[in-house]
Amino acid sequence: MPGERPFVFINTAITADGKIDTVERRGAPISSPADFERVHRLRASSDAVMVGGYTLLHEDPSLTVKPEHLRTERLARGQNEHPVKVGIVSKIEDPAAGRSIPLDGKLLDSGPARVIVFTTQQTAPEQVARLSERGAEVYVLGERRVDLADALRRLKSLGVDRLMVEGGGTLNAELLRLKLVDEVHLYIAPLIFAGAAASTLADGLGLFCDEAVRLRLRACEQLEDGGIVVEYEVLA
Repeated sequence: MPGERPFVFINTAITADGKIDTVERRGAPISSPADFERVHRLRASSDAVMVGGYTLLHEDPSLTVKPEHLRTERLARGQNEHPVKVGIVSKIEDPAAGRSIPLDGKLLDSGPARVIVFTTQQTAPEQVARLSERGAEVYVLGERRVDLADALRRLKSLGVDRLMVEGGGTLNAELLRLKLVDEVHLYIAPLIFAGAAASTLADGLGLFCDEAVRLRLRACEQLEDGGIVVEYEVLA
């Protein structure tokens, strides 16, 4: 139920064909300088910013509010300078892929900001301990996949009332499938990446037509760079 979880909105930049990255999956830039202020104002308005496992392991995001005036506004409201950083990852370390959450990376060192990571029983206790020693709060929720509904309830109990989700496609899809999203905010860039293997706004296994997530348009704006910003309400 909405009262048991934060208000959740997805914000992401997509191409005109719905991609959030190329087939290379190296974090291709899609958003534009013209959209910079909007994105960071959304971060500054949020209690926490959440990303999924691929983003954590491959991109090491900072998830901070970069414009100084927005950080100053947060402090004036009695908030911390940056929102809480939240990660959803099945395994904190993936030896097969040669990837792990870096202990000296931007996620943990940029800020200062509180860091919360939700993982599963696939993560070894010593990996949890190493991340905890670096100041992250780590919760094990689920055997093979993080229980997202439980994670949101935990965040609510920890004081997170407004949660911004910045992908990727697998996390977005699962949150939408579970009806845990209230709004979707998009910057649609005048680009086409193509490629069946390129990640999209919502990946996962997909939904049948009668299961489709229904949206209601709330706002639409064209930017000078040719991009379009749209806001949707997710219908119950």
